[in-house]
Amino acid sequence: MDRKVVELAAKELIRQNSGIELIASENYPSIDVREAAGSIFTCKYAEGFPGRRYYGGCEVVDELENLCIERCKALFNVAYANVQPHSGSQANYAAYRALIASGAKVLSLALNDGGHLTHGSPVSFSANTYNFVHYDLGGDGHLDMDIIAKRLDEENPDLFLAGYSAYPFAIDFKKMRELIDAHNAKTGGHCLFMVDMAHIAGQVAAGKCQNPCDYADLVTSTTHKTLRGPRGGLILTNRLDLVKKIDSAVFPFSQGGPLEHIIAAKATAFLEASRPEFKVYFDHVLENTKACNDELARLGRVVSGTDNHLFLLNVLASYRINGLEAQNRLESIGITANKNMIHGDTLSPKYTSGLRLGFAAVSSRGCTKEQAIEIAHIIDDALINPEADLDALKARVAKEVVADWEDISCLTY
Repeated sequence: MDRKVVELAAKELIRQNSGIELIASENYPSIDVREAAGSIFTCKYAEGFPGRRYYGGCEVVDELENLCIERCKALFNVAYANVQPHSGSQANYAAYRALIASGAKVLSLALNDGGHLTHGSPVSFSANTYNFVHYDLGGDGHLDMDIIAKRLDEENPDLFLAGYSAYPFAIDFKKMRELIDAHNAKTGGHCLFMVDMAHIAGQVAAGKCQNPCDYADLVTSTTHKTLRGPRGGLILTNRLDLVKKIDSAVFPFSQGGPLEHIIAAKATAFLEASRPEFKVYFDHVLENTKACNDELARLGRVVSGTDNHLFLLNVLASYRINGLEAQNRLESIGITANKNMIHGDTLSPKYTSGLRLGFAAVSSRGCTKEQAIEIAHIIDDALINPEADLDALKARVAKEVVADWEDISCLTY
């Protein structure tokens, strides 16, 4: 084996096992998912789709990919699934291609309010290929349906995009569908509805929120984050008239051969997410996230509130430091989080006024409500006092929280 890579993997395992992972985009896949991702399927080239390959010897990977597709369709109660996208960003790239022409207008959430780079950032392909315009959150930091309705009528977009990377509240996809239908009826418009559910896919799979597949023309997602699978993407729809456009947008337009080893891992993750235990897991995610949010609020800190796996902490208002400073200070004691823009932010993306805190990963390791409350106190103690004893806080992380958790290398679900 490659000694250097083995050494680095061992270092990374120690880092992950010894710390508190609060990055909302991360999670810990099971041993079974990881083994599938490293399986013999990594050797097979399989451009095309099951039964329609450009290479021979694909009879087994055809079975595998069909198995993955059927599990995905059952999990999200949807008619069609393309499980080939290598990432969520590539899923979005293909989705736009399938739905709209280059230069078409897309109405998405302002990035500072919780959108994603592929939702119209000027540094992303999205804003360089399509005409993105934006809607804002309401003054209370929640989606405001009146604002959305107004922006639909003002902009008359070709595509309305929902789904967010830093939005901690429930999303009423049904109401959005109604607004889009009403707008189209009133204006004679043709606006389509797309949802990027990357962050809440696990919550959807667990039946703990509205399923956007019931309302959107097309849904994209990652397969890691709350879904607890390998890093990858997928595209879902109930509109069978879009299938050929989606498939051709994935291959050959934006990708070559699918990663069949990752598709094997996706299939395994979909099976795990279909079990009753996954619903119990997500109950713990929601409970832990709310417990930490509420305890920080009780301590007098400015937090967003939460209906899902994440919440936002306004560190500028709470501690008079920026998000980058807060992120670095927490990392020094073994808590990994990420700086994040918040609604009404006055700082740049380099610094930000907030932190995004998520509990999907630590809940996979066995975090309890009581430990989530203790995490709130450790965060508060680390950020409120610039002279805090960081070594002592790091010891609290190790002894009072992490010591009780499952070893990441041994996780089974």
